[in-house]
Amino acid sequence: MSAKAISEQTGKEFLYKYICTSAAVQNRFRYVNVTAETDFDRVAREHPWLLTERLVVKPDQLIKRRGKLGLVGVNLDLNGVRQWLKSRLMKETTVGKAKGVLKNFLIEPFVAHKQEEEFYVCIYATREGDYVLFHHEGGVDVGDVDAKAKKLLVGVDVKISEDSVKKQLLYPRPQRQESGDYSEILQTKGHEDEQKGFVIVVLASFIVGLFNLYEDLFFTYLEINPLVVTKDGVYVLDMAAKIDATADYICKAKWGDVEFPPPFGREAYPEEAYIADLDAKSGASLKLTLLNPRGRIWTMVAGGGASVVYSDTICDLGGVDELANYGEYSGAPSEQQTYDYAKTILSLMTREKHHDGKVLIIGGSIANFTNVAATFKGIVRAIRDYQVPLKEHEVTIFVRRGGPNYQEGLRVMGEVGKTTGIPIHVFGTETHMTAIVGMALGHRPIPNQPPVAAHTANFLLNSSGSTSATTLFSKHTKSIVWGMQTRAVQGMLDFDYVCSRDEPSVAAMVYPFTLEESSQAVSRLGTQEACWITSFASKLYRPGSVAYVSRSGGMSNELNNIISRTTDGVFEGVAIGYPGSVFTDHVLRYQDTPGVKMIVVLGEIGGTEEYKICEAIKQGRITKPVVCWCIGTCATMFSSEVQFGHAGACANQASETAVAKNNALKEAGAFVPKSFDELGEIITSVYDDLVTKGVIKPAKEMPPPTVPMDYSWARELGLIRKPASFMTSICDERGQELIYAGMPITEVFKSEIGLGGTLGLLWFQRRLPRYACQFIEMCLMVTADHGPAVSGAHNTIVCARAGKDLISSLTSGLLTIGDRFGGALDAAAKQFSKAFDSGMLPMEFVNKMKKDGKLIMGIGHRVKSINNPDMRVQILKEFVKQHFPSTQLLDYALDVEKITTSKKPNLILNVDGFIGVAFVDLLRTCGGFTRDEADEFVEIGALNGIFVLGRSMGFIGHYLDQKRLKQGLYRHPWDDISYVLPEHMSM
Repeated sequence: MSAKAISEQTGKEFLYKYICTSAAVQNRFRYVNVTAETDFDRVAREHPWLLTERLVVKPDQLIKRRGKLGLVGVNLDLNGVRQWLKSRLMKETTVGKAKGVLKNFLIEPFVAHKQEEEFYVCIYATREGDYVLFHHEGGVDVGDVDAKAKKLLVGVDVKISEDSVKKQLLYPRPQRQESGDYSEILQTKGHEDEQKGFVIVVLASFIVGLFNLYEDLFFTYLEINPLVVTKDGVYVLDMAAKIDATADYICKAKWGDVEFPPPFGREAYPEEAYIADLDAKSGASLKLTLLNPRGRIWTMVAGGGASVVYSDTICDLGGVDELANYGEYSGAPSEQQTYDYAKTILSLMTREKHHDGKVLIIGGSIANFTNVAATFKGIVRAIRDYQVPLKEHEVTIFVRRGGPNYQEGLRVMGEVGKTTGIPIHVFGTETHMTAIVGMALGHRPIPNQPPVAAHTANFLLNSSGSTSATTLFSKHTKSIVWGMQTRAVQGMLDFDYVCSRDEPSVAAMVYPFTLEESSQAVSRLGTQEACWITSFASKLYRPGSVAYVSRSGGMSNELNNIISRTTDGVFEGVAIGYPGSVFTDHVLRYQDTPGVKMIVVLGEIGGTEEYKICEAIKQGRITKPVVCWCIGTCATMFSSEVQFGHAGACANQASETAVAKNNALKEAGAFVPKSFDELGEIITSVYDDLVTKGVIKPAKEMPPPTVPMDYSWARELGLIRKPASFMTSICDERGQELIYAGMPITEVFKSEIGLGGTLGLLWFQRRLPRYACQFIEMCLMVTADHGPAVSGAHNTIVCARAGKDLISSLTSGLLTIGDRFGGALDAAAKQFSKAFDSGMLPMEFVNKMKKDGKLIMGIGHRVKSINNPDMRVQILKEFVKQHFPSTQLLDYALDVEKITTSKKPNLILNVDGFIGVAFVDLLRTCGGFTRDEADEFVEIGALNGIFVLGRSMGFIGHYLDQKRLKQGLYRHPWDDISYVLPEHMSM
């Protein structure tokens, strides 16, 4: 879920279009959007009610409490609206901490009503379901609705009803301070009970309709304040809403093209749209929000949870005003995607100089299965491309990462710093995740790092109790792996060996034939092809005394690392990033598990589950030490709302902020650090205290056994190699885009080199001159076909009429190509070249071939003659003479033709011979080849390839022609066959 705010106009448009309720919703679609370009005369003509009714005008830019800020013009005529806008439209104003320009307003009809006719309604999504809040008082002075409003929880897949709304939200009705109760709402209706009943019926129907709309259009937040109910019906005065942007594929038909405006005080930048487009086209996650483009602190963080932690730490250390961006990349993006993301950030941060220089924090938690060195390749490319502006802007880069092959990644990062002269400080898992923030901001010294290892093979080397029934897993737990995930299973079996399990943890692999069969056959247990190297480094092969539960799966390895470095290790760790179990499910299990001596909880902004831990501590249900920290504290420091990488990391009310939850946990008795930066210190302090008291007795560390490295992983790390089975120099498909002889496919099309140029790249590894590309294309055109009577076409036709497929028929025709049919290009080129290069005169060449009894290849034609020239040859000859820099061999062949045609008119230089000798001239004189290279291409048969490629087009044409004409099996007629059997066997 990605909750994104929409404008009030968009929210009301959805409501007016799609709400289904018996309540009479008034003023449907009666609104006008106003900007600096608005033509009021035209608008008045299109919306005549603007001239006849009293109006309300307000900014529609995601601004809260507009009434209290004096940003609502009430009970005005159109001229009054225009006057009111003069002092506000396109003017800068400050709302809270945010400063921005008012440039988008909404005009609506003014609704005259009483205070007691105002109500408050809000619906928002939580882990448990959707909460409906209702309060009998609405408007600007509604106050703390979280404390005042009645709440109705509608569980997942549970239908709301008018009865539940009436019972839990509308009854009993509190007395109004101003006027008593509902009796004053409808004085004209007569009986007081009838008036009250009318309002309740209207509200119940509207709230049910509103909730159904909320569900159908995938809203995540929908607030109406005030909602006005009069005798005429329901009026939606002010509205704020968010929708789940990831539901676009479901709701596209109803949503249309939704615009998501930026929060007030923050402009929409094209770079954000560019990254959002990359994100939409990728299976990876790429996020970017610009907070302060002039800021000096920039981040490039891997992982949704880690990105929040880094932003928290920067703000906690006083860097909130200089924090330039929030963003994250995760989900194993490709090198090209990482490059595009990195270059966007580097481009942004090198546009304006800062007097103190700038810092770039490239951080992340410890990866589970991502090859860190591979993901760093794109970043390294971007740094090299931007090395000049980075040095001009005095940028210092701090890198901290962990996970598979992280040592190689850090080594490469360090090397690029040395080669470019950019100060780059690299740190691995031995450094606390957020320590680089303190270094970057000058709060802690930068240590001198020893050189990191060039690979991660050292994970193979040896490094220097019974459980309660409440534990989820034990040494006897077994899994059923869904799908033939052999690499994942091998990793699990390797880890079993390291953990000294008596039996393997994998019971079976189940192949998913069909969903129906498999779901009845086995209870599935999901697996992930994760690398267990990081588990090895965190000593998860033996139990420790600390159990943790985290709201971030990506931060789990980081917690493993922190706990393994500050305590005797992890007993159990659980991440609950998706719906299912909650914090207290596991914390209470840990409380009842004898092997667990202390508990660590990593929560986050959004939701209220952490308060249940507070209650359990206060009630004495939890007595073991609990170290807690909720990430997302930076949210309250930002001047505008930020959508974090975790979809659920969003506070719908004050109690859901990370700051409020951290304070509550501390008051309840949990150990809460000042920031994530100090989490390791707090864990150390609590652990040491337990050791001092004798609660924990650290066991002697036993070295685990070594495990052979997987072959494919060893190759990826560059630790082993084997001879390649193939070598290629013409094409590379492994990168982001296809490459032909060093030229990306996008450049092939941009350069418009055509088919001839593409052939030049793939056959000759050269970008040929334009005239050469045109000549190749002309050769393909003139050799494409020569009628159905020639042997190749004949074979293709016979094969097609025998019912064979395209490939078989084409192959049948191609197999006839040789010296006698179509294969004369190479032979002609070789014969003429040899004679010319040896200095032999044309007459000498003709006489020698006659004396040796050999045919001159490329000379002679069955039909064409000196008096009936072949137009194909004429076309090619005109082009070659006009464009080729030299035609020595062609001129030699034409001199030979003069001699042969004097003897017999049809002994002309035919199309095969012409192409052969002209191509030799091209290779020798175009400037792209040495003489040896040109001769080699002739020798290895490149010229015959021209005929094969061109004639394949004709053969395919004949095949399709026969199929289209529905020709039957071919049988050659008897009268066209001369039977020459021995005489004694004749009939």
